[in-house]
Amino acid sequence: MTKWDYVAFPILAALLLGVTYAAFRLVGFFGLGVLGLVIGFIAVRMDLERDGASSGLAEQFKARERMSRAERAGLQAEQSFRLKPLFVAQIVATGFIILGFGLHFLL
Repeated sequence: MTKWDYVAFPILAALLLGVTYAAFRLVGFFGLGVLGLVIGFIAVRMDLERDGASSGLAEQFKARERMSRAERAGLQAEQSFRLKPLFVAQIVATGFIILGFGLHFLL
């Protein structure tokens, strides 16, 4: 972890707790679960379309075959860097779904 991560983590954790509390107060447990479903749907959709729209997928594979090894490695590193926030969004969505629907049906 970098120095920035140690500064940003507590701020982001507090922000996440604040958003969770605000969402719960506004829409209740069921709404929190629905919010988790929406966030999860968007994150999974972006993850599935990380190579671009599916209509041009064949052209993208052809272009990737023509790339040099260094260009492909750069593209892979760029994609993995862009997908880290999506993983966090999927984790947050999963937590919202479990917390929201679980407590809604439990209580």
